[in-house]
Amino acid sequence: MHVTTLFADLNSYFASVEQQARPELRGKPIAVVPMDVDSTCCIAASYEAKAFGVKTGTRVGEARRMCPGLICIKASHTLYVKVHHEVIAAAETILPVHAVHSIDEFSCRLTMGQREPREAERLARAMKRAIIERAGECLRCSIGLAPNRFLAKVASDMQKPDGLVVIRPSDLPKKLYGLKLIDLPGIGPGMRDRLGRRGITSVEQLLALDETQMATAWESMVGRWWYMALRGQDMPDHKTMRRSIGHQHVLPPKLRNDEGSRGVVVRLLDKAAARARHLGYWAKRLTVSLKYTRDRSDENGRRWAESASFPECQDTMTLSELLLEMWERRPKGTPLRVSVVLDELVTGVSATLPLFDSARERQNLSHAMDAINSRFGKSTVYLGSMHGAQKSAPARIAFSNIPDLALPDSDDAVDDLG
Repeated sequence: MHVTTLFADLNSYFASVEQQARPELRGKPIAVVPMDVDSTCCIAASYEAKAFGVKTGTRVGEARRMCPGLICIKASHTLYVKVHHEVIAAAETILPVHAVHSIDEFSCRLTMGQREPREAERLARAMKRAIIERAGECLRCSIGLAPNRFLAKVASDMQKPDGLVVIRPSDLPKKLYGLKLIDLPGIGPGMRDRLGRRGITSVEQLLALDETQMATAWESMVGRWWYMALRGQDMPDHKTMRRSIGHQHVLPPKLRNDEGSRGVVVRLLDKAAARARHLGYWAKRLTVSLKYTRDRSDENGRRWAESASFPECQDTMTLSELLLEMWERRPKGTPLRVSVVLDELVTGVSATLPLFDSARERQNLSHAMDAINSRFGKSTVYLGSMHGAQKSAPARIAFSNIPDLALPDSDDAVDDLG
């Protein structure tokens, strides 16, 4: 009958933070947007806006038609990170936070004395109160309690806003029957369609599969993990490793030219390399890509990308030289969006450190620049090739990774493998 995990999901997090910070927005339909133009998409919507059908990904122009009186608020990324840390600190007055899964989700492991459902529910309610008292009355959360983290997350989605759902081992599998396949974290449209081709169109049908059939449905051993997770088995967490560090930026009109886009793409690389050094990673491949506006005559060539592999590297100057070599080979056209990705990452333990004096000097200079920018503010020192664009591409909010506010230029573009 015991549960092992508490999973908390902050409701309409970005919109709730804005309503907490600005009391005049409370009770009103708001959408958080990257910029106030009809062509962009909503990052988040308040529950007042959700009542009209506005949700994450809705085009701003469409959202305004759906919800008369919608208030669009430009995202305040640093504020969201600050409040995230306040929420975590509030939660930890009740239980230690075991893992942060995104800017609005975290989980706690329950000790043996906390696993009886009534005691777990008491702690969950205490945590809700602590978050409201310490982070703000608009910061509501839905909490799930279950025999493993996967089912606790499922439970947290079953009642919103401000929900509290318990899934006991004795509740399985029937408590899951009312869900849709796509309600299960990890089943997206593609996997739903694959299961559908096998005649599995409901959670009840999925749960009727045995372990071998589940592996066959997933066409891998991952299916066996699903078999155990759906039955409440408490599997240990697996350590994850960063897969890539990358940044992209939609160019403002004034920078949609050769000089402006070149400065921004170097700026993005500078951010990625600084973050790699901060996290202790070395890259073995660099990819630069470019999306053009629709004014190109060749509609089939609206995107360009090029990659290069190299020995382990994390110094900005070496990487920028390589980037600019590739950049010179790009097709002509009006640039709209640029992106840079460092991948094939290895840790310092696995990396072959610079052997030559010139390479070590560049490495040391990059670290010195990091230290100056950390102390005196981002872009205090920067490469001349990004002059004029050093203040472009501001930080964007992290969904799966929380920016480190100690890093002056932190943002969201790190992917996890796990």
